Amino acid sequence: MPAYVISAEEVVWGGLLVAITMIIHGTGMFSTLLVYQSMKERFHPLESFSGGLGLIVLCSLLIILTNVIEVIVWASFFLVQGAQPNHSVSMYNALLNYTTLQAGYLPQHWRLLEALLGMAGLLTVAWSTGILYMIAQDFQDTQLRKRLSRHAANATTPPPKAPAK
Repeated sequence: MPAYVISAEEVVWGGLLVAITMIIHGTGMFSTLLVYQSMKERFHPLESFSGGLGLIVLCSLLIILTNVIEVIVWASFFLVQGAQPNHSVSMYNALLNYTTLQAGYLPQHWRLLEALLGMAGLLTVAWSTGILYMIAQDFQDTQLRKRLSRHAANATTPPPKAPAK
């Protein structure tokens, strides 16, 4: 087996792909927060339990879509470079590597990209988790505040008067 030496081409392409991934992710996460804020303002106050959960699901789907677009970029690069046999295999391998579950599927001269894709995936999934945490925390705070105000209103309501005899 010949010795593996990292090439400048790998470093340049890897750096470019990581940068593109971060740009897509930053744009996607900011857009997700804008959608979240817009929906909250449009349906203000969006305090129903099901409405809040629906908004979390919508934001989760936008986050997943953002991550899938990032994987498509990497998979497309692998396909264009002839490092994968077809788009399905390329997408599957890139998605598994994005979640750091797989490596060893690229030709040796592109091996560094497997590690960089895994690192990009770790960074973006952590970022996505932070955004989802913010949204879920807001939902939980809203639901607890709503419950406490209902409880306080019930505690301050005087009991009904007994009918006069």
